Amino acid sequence: MTILHIDSSINGTNSVSRLLSGAVVDRIKSQSPKAEVVHRDLGTYPLPHLTLQDFADTTVVDEFLAADTVVIGAPMYNFGVPSQLKAWLDRIAISGKTFRYTEKGPEGLAGGRKIIVASSRGGFFGPGSPAAALDHQESYLRGFFGFLGITDLDFVRAEGLAMGPEARDKAIVAAKKDVHRLAAA
Repeated sequence: MTILHIDSSINGTNSVSRLLSGAVVDRIKSQSPKAEVVHRDLGTYPLPHLTLQDFADTTVVDEFLAADTVVIGAPMYNFGVPSQLKAWLDRIAISGKTFRYTEKGPEGLAGGRKIIVASSRGGFFGPGSPAAALDHQESYLRGFFGFLGITDLDFVRAEGLAMGPEARDKAIVAAKKDVHRLAAA
């Protein structure tokens, strides 16, 4: 089993998405000790924005396709994903490798792997919240991975992190409980 661990936060050791993505990887490793972990830190070592010449380098998409499970630390920045994560996503959406167009429309070719997204948000954007319509993070990732044919997609979400220390602590505790539930599935 290969686990691809992607972090995209620029907050270093203060990052909740990093804390949660690390907890997910640790939980999976505790269940599958022989699993190989490949870690890509896009916050510390960002990929440049995609150019036409970048399509010749298949390193990132090959790394993705080699993984059985992909764990993504994805903080919400300005209602969406960080540009560092977007640059990585641009490199894995490759026609003929992870999707293709057919007479019936697009077909995902990257199914068969599990994706767990460790999401962190300063406010409340989950379903039913007043700001739910501004969630272009989770909806984007669901649509993106669905386009690639991935149906096994789960989110661990810590919301309200900027609402004070007590709210932050409560959100992290709840998300860590979710880590154990999702990583065990």
